[in-house]
Amino acid sequence: MQDTILSVAPLGRTPWPTQDPFLFLAHHHDNYPSGNANMGPTTPLHGRNLGMDFSGRDGWSMYHGRTVPGFPQHPHRGFETITIARQGLIDHSDNLGSVGRFGPGDCQWMTAGRGIVHCEMFPLVNRDRGNPTELFQIWLNLPRADKMVEPYFTMLWRHMVPQLAITDAEGNTSEVRVYAGKFGEHDAPPPPPNSWAARPQAALAVWTLKLSPQAELTLPAGPPHATRTLYAFRGDGLQVGPRHVGTPHAITVQSDAELRLKAGETEVEILLLQGASIKEPVVHHGPFVMNTEQEIRQTIYDYQPCTHETGDGLPATTADQPSSRPTSNAATDCVVAPADRPELALATSVASA
Repeated sequence: MQDTILSVAPLGRTPWPTQDPFLFLAHHHDNYPSGNANMGPTTPLHGRNLGMDFSGRDGWSMYHGRTVPGFPQHPHRGFETITIARQGLIDHSDNLGSVGRFGPGDCQWMTAGRGIVHCEMFPLVNRDRGNPTELFQIWLNLPRADKMVEPYFTMLWRHMVPQLAITDAEGNTSEVRVYAGKFGEHDAPPPPPNSWAARPQAALAVWTLKLSPQAELTLPAGPPHATRTLYAFRGDGLQVGPRHVGTPHAITVQSDAELRLKAGETEVEILLLQGASIKEPVVHHGPFVMNTEQEIRQTIYDYQPCTHETGDGLPATTADQPSSRPTSNAATDCVVAPADRPELALATSVASA
């Protein structure tokens, strides 16, 4: 059996390492307590650095939130975000007018392009029990030609995402969800029109894999020009081709060969990211990703008023320096449904730009 592993690295605290065209990968897993009337935690917040709480204290963080955990309004430019919800709920709103709540199995895909201001909050709607929340956020780069395209927002609701149940010769099952790319004959929903994923040569794939104990699963080969990384984040070990790899680990493999996986004695979960490299300079500053330092300086100037806590999120405009993105007075209050009626927001259709 061919060994197609190129490298193995342990997974510590997020963000986890990525390869071009991916820029950033965070795995948030918070065991939030019961919620109060404001959809915040019932547990006192004393001792937390509110506004910048990434402590993981008691198994959860407030992040940039002060009442509701999450990420209040902030800007992005020059790349895309892909957010996959696994447990709990996420409230989104932005200056395009998109607003909604999504939950387990749903995926939010946003092309920031020349600029978008949004927020992502984690409402604790369960007042009689805990509110475990888990998600992946992936940053996907845009090539220079598309960094200043119009922003675009879309939802890949869980019923739109192919979910495959695959049984091996011993009767053990694996589950595959295809958020981007193609698995065998199963195609993911279309990505945003200006996404790197929309270009056939990008060979982009975002899959989640869940192998039951002792299950075997063979991944199809991809093109030779792509990178492919498996993030085995849950389980007690995984056989990758002829080699045993512990979990949690990031495993980079050859993309152009079939890959046989086998779980150990417990269930194994994996996130797979694949894509062709963009191969352009990357200058990254906070929520902005451009190609040059000058472009970053201009972006910082444009967004001076906007932070995670204050500001209307609109870039500065002067007579000789017009704003480089459209203005909007859209609110970014992300609490979009009453705590006792979360199903109202779950049924909301989020419009794309």
